[in-house]
Amino acid sequence: MAYHHGNLRQALVQAGLDILAEEGPQALTLRGCAARVGVSHSAPKNHFENLERLTAAICAEGHRRLSARMREMMAHAEPTPRAQLVAAAKGYVAFALDHPNLFRLTFAHPAATEFDPERRAAGEDAYAILRSVCAPLAARLNGAPVPRSIVETMVWSFVHGYAALAVTDRLRRVEADIGHIPRIEEVMPDFEFEEGVSGE
Repeated sequence: MAYHHGNLRQALVQAGLDILAEEGPQALTLRGCAARVGVSHSAPKNHFENLERLTAAICAEGHRRLSARMREMMAHAEPTPRAQLVAAAKGYVAFALDHPNLFRLTFAHPAATEFDPERRAAGEDAYAILRSVCAPLAARLNGAPVPRSIVETMVWSFVHGYAALAVTDRLRRVEADIGHIPRIEEVMPDFEFEEGVSGE
């Protein structure tokens, strides 16, 4: 693919996404992205001083795609708290299964710092969706009040854990027991919801 004009930064990110999907994270290099775009190996330095910065931009795109998939699923679900929670979870898992290498990289790369505003903003947007679907959940565990961040962490851990198991094909053991790979809505805990509280 020869690069002629336009946004070189985005072209390099897209090249990185393509390499990641086709060859895996071990093949991701600045030179490789430059070659795929059709520019000199030094051209990426105008936008990314090193591979870590390019990787951060790719991770930002991962968060944006995750957010878009969750919102897409939520838009087609009933507006009830549980339906929205399940839809967001299904979107999370769908993103992971559709883009396994991007999913892994997005969450394996070190957390965003103050020097990485793009990735931080994209990650916070994705987390805002989690926060919204968790808002109607009762902030209690074993009957005792807990901070809302604990509830959010519990739900995130559950959904992310399921997605990670699905991506690595670790659910076959369950399939052997029940005859099919369980969908996330089948294993979603029966969370307690507060009446009259929505995530909007």
